[in-house]
Amino acid sequence: LRHILLLDAMQPFLQARRHQIIELGGGTGILTKALVEQDHHVTLTDASEQVLELARELLAPYPDVNVWQVPLQDVEHLSSYSMVICHAVLEWLAEPFEALTHISEKMAPGSLLSLSFFNRDAALFGNAVYGNFAYIAKGLKVKNQVRLNPDNALRPAQVIDYLQALGFTIEAKAGIRCFHDYMNDKPQSDDKFAELLDAERQYGKQEPFCWLGKYFYLMLRKT
Repeated sequence: LRHILLLDAMQPFLQARRHQIIELGGGTGILTKALVEQDHHVTLTDASEQVLELARELLAPYPDVNVWQVPLQDVEHLSSYSMVICHAVLEWLAEPFEALTHISEKMAPGSLLSLSFFNRDAALFGNAVYGNFAYIAKGLKVKNQVRLNPDNALRPAQVIDYLQALGFTIEAKAGIRCFHDYMNDKPQSDDKFAELLDAERQYGKQEPFCWLGKYFYLMLRKT
């Protein structure tokens, strides 16, 4: 669902031109594959060589894709790309705002940054809905943090303020999974999933619903 909704949010910008794209922390290459199939030229990076082995298998039919093992903080030459993608990466970093500064300094004016991150406000709201008030009182932290739980969930308003101060303008914003993660009974049939997808697409870009997305999405332009 997240993959579908992210591609939906990106489509107006992907259709505008053939992009030179670099995906930071792209993992197993699922998004890169979709972008290549839309005729964009893509470079995939990730810090984990083990993960990139899976990406290389998936992307084997697309020999023009560059796959590099490099941490986000060491990526240079972002000015060579018309679009930089950084999805579900910031929340795993010790210093996510320093990473945004690094990206900004390396990007060319006029290029696009496609950004998504785990929404701290939505995490708090979801835990309140389920009655996890002790967890909220501990700052959404537990002694033995589950590895699949991000270390640094971020508040959308704070990220937006920071990016605007860096010289980015907001081209689009959306909540990703505004309803799914609050449902007690997740869709068990194709018909129900289709209804959920329609609702996510209809309301994910509208306020106030966008602010409740499990992930928050921004398309930004570097000025």
